[in-house]
Amino acid sequence: MSAALMNARAVQRVWHLFGQPVNTPAHNTPGCSHPCHGVSRRTAVQAGAVGLLGLGMNHLAALQEAGASRTPKAKAVIYIFLSGGLAQHESFDPKPDAPQEIRGDFGTIATRTPGLHICEHLPGLAKRSEKWALVRSLTHPSNAHSAGHHMMLTGRTELPEGFDPNKPKANDWPSIAALANRLLPPRNNLPPALVLPDKIIHNSGRTLPGQFGGLLGRQWDPWHLEMSPYHPQHYGAFPEYLFHHSTGKVANANVLFQAPHLELPKGLEHGRLMDRVHLRNALDGQLRTLDRAVADETFDKYRTGAISLLGNTGVRDAFNLDKAEPRWLDRYGRNSFGWSLLMARQMVEAGLSLVQVNLGNNETWDTHEAAFPNLKDFLLPPMDRAVSALMDDLESRGLLDQTLIVMAGEFGRTPKISTIPSAKLPGRDHWGAVQSVFLAGGGVRGGAVVGSSDKIGGYPASDPQRPENLAATIYQAMGLPPTISWTDTTGRPHSLYNAAPIAGLM
Repeated sequence: MSAALMNARAVQRVWHLFGQPVNTPAHNTPGCSHPCHGVSRRTAVQAGAVGLLGLGMNHLAALQEAGASRTPKAKAVIYIFLSGGLAQHESFDPKPDAPQEIRGDFGTIATRTPGLHICEHLPGLAKRSEKWALVRSLTHPSNAHSAGHHMMLTGRTELPEGFDPNKPKANDWPSIAALANRLLPPRNNLPPALVLPDKIIHNSGRTLPGQFGGLLGRQWDPWHLEMSPYHPQHYGAFPEYLFHHSTGKVANANVLFQAPHLELPKGLEHGRLMDRVHLRNALDGQLRTLDRAVADETFDKYRTGAISLLGNTGVRDAFNLDKAEPRWLDRYGRNSFGWSLLMARQMVEAGLSLVQVNLGNNETWDTHEAAFPNLKDFLLPPMDRAVSALMDDLESRGLLDQTLIVMAGEFGRTPKISTIPSAKLPGRDHWGAVQSVFLAGGGVRGGAVVGSSDKIGGYPASDPQRPENLAATIYQAMGLPPTISWTDTTGRPHSLYNAAPIAGLM
């Protein structure tokens, strides 16, 4: 029997669900250790709607998982990733008493938490320290971009066998977003995890490993919403903060921030899509073309997610910046950092469980040269503004306690300032030995500081944490228990947790 014909029969079975509640026995879905339960009538209707676009029915197992129960501390996580590596000295772990070649050019500013000082160019965050906490002792052994990305995006320090720094591979560890996509039940019938506004791509054209499903399988790749297409000079929060590391401010260079255009097929407005009489008529016609449908599981999964977005007015509106309140656009900043975090807030409000936000592509935070003017003029101001607005916005909507915000990069920067041969102004090199991680909301104890670095900010001095601890903290916040496991493409089980969550944050 062809895959398309099986899909057609599956669609026919879905028809019988429309007039009555659906009660299916609890079961365990392969690859997920959570008990999974029945499908709601609304989910079944949307499952039928999937057929309108010629989608396969491989999504039914995921739809059955929609009833899986959990009791998370946070309903959502926003993982802000600063590709390139944020300098700990110039952000959350300044060393004002160190020599100039360690201390750098910036001063410090007092926060609202007694005794806690951060970089002077983060005034917005300093005023809100009661809402956030720091980990100043996260460490891993690599100074390489590709390995660091893989470690921090997957929560695994050990690199997989055959790791290729130049491209993602099928045996990479799955990203945190991919695991959330696989293990979390959908809410409001939406995909659990999304990544925006783009994939992380180096200016050489290589796609950084660690962003995808890897051993979990391509069908569990998180959905990357490409709102900011790759551009070799894409540094910073464009358009107003677009810059080049060596030359400073540059022209816009035609870099666009364009939200995905979500609309229903012509003639299928939302009311008609959800009307079961018209739906059945449309499905009758669709059956005639199912044999020609693409039977690719990954393709099927993405289009299933697309129809879920199409069927949710709140999510469609979340992609439309024109519908955002002007005062919040101003508070976030009218640039790619602000737009991305505003959309992330709207995504979690609409029902997403995890949104990864890449603030700056092309290793924007890789401050080898001209670090101090570039951080002061182009990087820290829009980040400070947008993250501050995100916390305020979530709090004003009663969502901050339910949303864990995590901000990190692939590594920190060297304790000693240096000047590379081709540069006119100094910066700091890659440094996996220690970095600072910012966390807010989701039950985080405001003003808390976990761990410390030594007097030059080179190595952990107390309470070292690993990428595994950070990943476990994210999983715990989303209500995924330590007993859960996932199954790779060969059928081997793997524990989700590979360390304890970071103690002292909650």
